Order: sequence, then C-alpha cells, then structure tokens
Amino acid sequence: MIRTVLLIAAVLVGVRGASADIYQTSIPHAILVDYDSGSVLFEKAADVPVPPASLTKMMTMAVVFQALKDGKIGIDDEFVISEHAWRHGGAPSGGSAMFAEINSRVKLSDLMRGVIVQSGNDAAIAIAEGLMGNEPSFAQLMTQRAKEIGLTNTTFRNPTGYHDPDQKMSARDVAKLAAYIIKNFPKYYPIYGEPDFKWNNIFQRNRNPLLSMGIGADGLKTGYVKEGGYNLAGSAVQSGQRLIVVVMGAKSEKERGEEARKLLDWGFRNFESRLLFDRDTAIAEARLFGGAQSRVKLAADGPVRILVPRGTTEKITARVVYQGPVRAPVTAGTPIGRLRVMRGEILAVEVPLHADEDVGQGDLTQRALDGAQELVIDLVKAGAAKLKAGALKP
Repeated sequence: MIRTVLLIAAVLVGVRGASADIYQTSIPHAILVDYDSGSVLFEKAADVPVPPASLTKMMTMAVVFQALKDGKIGIDDEFVISEHAWRHGGAPSGGSAMFAEINSRVKLSDLMRGVIVQSGNDAAIAIAEGLMGNEPSFAQLMTQRAKEIGLTNTTFRNPTGYHDPDQKMSARDVAKLAAYIIKNFPKYYPIYGEPDFKWNNIFQRNRNPLLSMGIGADGLKTGYVKEGGYNLAGSAVQSGQRLIVVVMGAKSEKERGEEARKLLDWGFRNFESRLLFDRDTAIAEARLFGGAQSRVKLAADGPVRILVPRGTTEKITARVVYQGPVRAPVTAGTPIGRLRVMRGEILAVEVPLHADEDVGQGDLTQRALDGAQELVIDLVKAGAAKLKAGALKP
C-alpha cells in the first residue's frame, strides 16, 4: 500500500526584496525550472501531452549522444542520405532541412549539427536509418529511453517531429529531457549554442531566438507544427544559476521567443535558493516489516534545495511517499521512496530517497508481531472501505 508521511508544514519568510508577482503568460503550456535544485518556479498545464514538433529532435540527439558515450558509434562515422531521407526530410520536403544530397555519405559530426543547429529533418532521418534501419524502430528506442529517464507523458513515432497523433510530450517532460542532456552530455551540449552552420554551401542560423538576446542563453531547440503551434525549450545561465524554460503552443515565433525570455527574466530576478535538508541528513523514516528495528532512516543523494520567491511568505510542505511497509533486511543505499516538496499548489521539488542504514531481519517473534499488526491494519481498512461503499449506495 502507499504510505505518505508528512514532513513539513512550514511558513518560510523571505528576505527583504522585490516581491515575486504571480506570473501570467499567454502560452497554453509552460514550465520554468531551476537546473541545480530541480525547483519548479512556474508551471502552466505542464503535464498535458501535446505535439512536440522539432523538440522531438532533443530525444533523437539524446539517443545519439548515449551511443557515442558508450562507444557504439564514432563521431566520424558516415551515414548515407537515403532517397527516403532526402525526399521526406530534405530539399523536396519543404520543411527544415540540412540539404544533404541524395545517396551522399555524411559524417555524424555534421549530421549532429544539421539536426541541432539547422533542425534538419533529412539529418534526423539519416541518423535513425543508420542506427536502427528505419524510423519506426528508432522511434521505439526513443520512447524506451524516455521511460528510462523518467519521462511519463512522452511517446515518439518518428525522429523528426513531423506530426503524428500519437507523438506527444508534456512541457515538464521536455524540461526533464533538457536537464538530462545538459547533465549527462557536457561534451556535446555546447553544439546547441552554436549560432550557425554551413552545409552544402547553404548557410543557416540557429533557430533558437534566445541565443541572440544577451541573457546568457546557450541552448536548446525550437519547433513548429500547425497542429500544436510554436514550441521552444531554452536554457540560460546568469551569475552561476542555470534556468530551463519550456513554452509549447504559442501562436507565433515572436510570442514563443518573447514569452520564453520574459519567463527567464522573471525567474532570475525573483527567486532565491533555500536549503531544506543538508547532505547526509536523515530526512524521514519508513516503517519496516520483519526487521531488527521497526523503522529505517531515509536520505537523499545530496542536499535538497528549493527556490522560493524573494520577499514573500509562502507555505512549504514536504511529504515522503513510499510503498510500505518495507520488508527487511534492508541495505543502505536501497531505493525506498520519494520526497515531494510543494510550494503552495506547485510541486516544486521531487527527489528519490534511499535507506540510510543497514537493517537486518528480526527474530521470529518480531516478524510474527509485524504480521499480526499488518493483518489488523488490513482488516480495519477493509471494514472502512465497506462502510464507505455502503454510505455511497442510493
């Protein structure tokens, strides 16, 4: 059964400073996240799956980056531009393209820039065909990888972002993917900040408008399909702080760029970091079944921080959610549950928790007592459920 433990129901009083007004945006789906702490500063319909358009290519590249990191492919490997890649993603397609020639062989390093800087559909298809033989198989790999890194509202059907009714991502998932790329692939992330790329004598500028706004932006991607509107995932650094912004469903290129910039400006200006739990601090305890002791201490992998509005008083609540009781024996480091920190109505921070100590199995008497206790709890719950069901009958 799921057990929730209330940790904090506290009011934090901010320092003197400009009060953070409640932000409003015309964008239907948006989220702003502090990279280091994972704090969500703003969200609006951030869990609704919508057409990602070329933001899809972020996952295309995440798969490529991982294959490079694992040594499965090399940066100088050459990929063939098939007729399919050329016709459906290149010059004849009418969409964004690298303009690689049909049947030519192109180095992966160039295809990567074709995807990231130029948003080339031909480059994305060539990579998919080169790695998995065809687009559908590569899309399955993309969806599998998305699940592995914790994207819960994401499904892919192609590597380009061409509209498919089943291809969806939420703004929160896009932000998670952006953070994943920045954290795990520092060798390749700087490509997202390159201002332009020339290929086949065709010069194209990076489509991300944030890069030229002088706000410290260094990535990531834009996209558009008529079924979903204009999308943007961006990241910027100011005074050592990195924020990630995602806007999806804008009505125009101008709106998506301006709203993304405004969100970043608002985030940098109005929030400060607060330490909730220090490193190696026992955050909570989970109940054990059949253990040498009745509870096991839980901790996070590092310090837990949250960003809060400057100069305001805001209620912060923190709960631990885990599947319990946990069966003994338990080894230190074993994943147990998650810490969920709410700032008002916003899920500001969510971090995994693990056992902070070894707990051995209890003796026969202790296990019998735990079993009897669980039986009583189950009977009480069953009785309460019957009473509730009876009360609901007409």
